[in-house]
Amino acid sequence: MRIAAALAALSLAGTAPAAGPAAEAVTVTPAPATTVAGAALPLNIGGRVERTPDGYRRQWPGTYLEGAFRGKAALIRIGTGDIVLNVAVDGRRVAHLVKPQPGLYRIGGLAGGRHTLRIDVAGESQSGPTMIGGLYATGTTRPLPAPARSRRVEFIGDSHTVGYGNISPTRTCTPAEVWATTDPAQGVAGRLARRYDADYRVNAISGRGIVRNYDGGIGDTLPIVYPFTLFDKVARHDDAAWHPHLIVIALGTNDFSTALHAGERWSTRPSLHADYEDRYVAFVTGLRTEHPGAHILLWATDMADGEIAAQTARVAARLNAAGDARVAFVAVPGLAMSGCDYHPSTADDQIIADRLATYVEAHPALWTGR
Repeated sequence: MRIAAALAALSLAGTAPAAGPAAEAVTVTPAPATTVAGAALPLNIGGRVERTPDGYRRQWPGTYLEGAFRGKAALIRIGTGDIVLNVAVDGRRVAHLVKPQPGLYRIGGLAGGRHTLRIDVAGESQSGPTMIGGLYATGTTRPLPAPARSRRVEFIGDSHTVGYGNISPTRTCTPAEVWATTDPAQGVAGRLARRYDADYRVNAISGRGIVRNYDGGIGDTLPIVYPFTLFDKVARHDDAAWHPHLIVIALGTNDFSTALHAGERWSTRPSLHADYEDRYVAFVTGLRTEHPGAHILLWATDMADGEIAAQTARVAARLNAAGDARVAFVAVPGLAMSGCDYHPSTADDQIIADRLATYVEAHPALWTGR
């Protein structure tokens, strides 16, 4: 099936019955223009957002909003910007909305009682931020406290962490198809977090590296953009409540997967290695200062003839030698890379998540800050 045809079918999911008897009548439809939103649902927000009078401006991938209510219906307000949203009620997806028009959408057809409502942002928003207005009650719906989890994981990286083209059925994709078949919630981040019922954040940008972007491309490297709420670097992110138990980092694919070009600041591969190691060590050291109790897990594929993995392992070794025993390296070889442009597919994402889970299973006390 062509990707475009598959997406067209998915975009209609909001008007189709959801699977399973508990959700078989659920519908997601544009609300009439006269609809007035009720009280805002208290939210559990995954990812960095900028609060505005119109809702939440966001740009880092994998943003999600969760709320709970008692009643038979609820509302979602979608803001400006091209976006892909997956809507779930009580843990079941009920709609896949591709570039929905801004406005209110009604979640209806529910049995009375307590329900949870979640929207996950798919795709990637490098070109600019998008808006989500929030989740709301209707006139007969009562807001409830937001869902809460005690475990937290942060994912930092490049396209392999974003989930670039991971739900694509083919490696050959147009830019539009890459955007439409990218889903962090079905990628490494979503899979590992769900395994441990953890809240998560995805702070990753496709094509970026530690000191060098893909093929020497222009643009800020990941450590430069990381401190900010949006990619414009105007406002530094400040969330005193966010202290992850586990930080998972995959950076180096873009630093090493292409040859150096004339005019780049590294004249030799060893000089690139040295710069990468120094900057990566400094980046992780900064994270350690901010999150002293976190375990920090670096991982890499066997791409680039093992160069990425070798350099990442050296970074972990340097940090260990400096006295940080809560840093580790995990190698993830042998992936099929059948997603868009030879990126990990969802099957690969599961393999990666399983390999990372071996570390978590061996360190169960990390969830208690030990």
